[in-house]
Amino acid sequence: MNTFATTVDLLHRALDAETVRRQVIANNIANAGVPNFKRSTVSFESELRRALDSNRSRPALELAVTHPNHMSNWQERDHRDVQIRRVLDFSSTYNNNGSNVDPEREFMLSVQNQMRFNLFAQSLSFEFGQVNMVLRA
Repeated sequence: MNTFATTVDLLHRALDAETVRRQVIANNIANAGVPNFKRSTVSFESELRRALDSNRSRPALELAVTHPNHMSNWQERDHRDVQIRRVLDFSSTYNNNGSNVDPEREFMLSVQNQMRFNLFAQSLSFEFGQVNMVLRA
């Protein structure tokens, strides 16, 4: 896959992740007063980083797999296979009613989410602007 296509694909997936994150944050805020409600988070960037780094972390000595039951000591991961996951946070409690939603924190996360979304959208626009400029020349 070429650099332009990879960049556009990564930016598109990042926008998708931020959209899901926006929905999760809105759900957390809407249910902040519900007793025993557990907030959700989105897990995407760390798995994407591992997938992108898997190609660079190839071991010096790769084990040969000669039978289907053998395990390899290295497997390259395709970044397109990484899924956006919603994860429930059962490990903490914020309110006396058992809920773990801190509205102030959720609002701060909402602002950060909007800023990241705008950054990714502007980056995507820039990439296509570069292509457009080349095509006009």
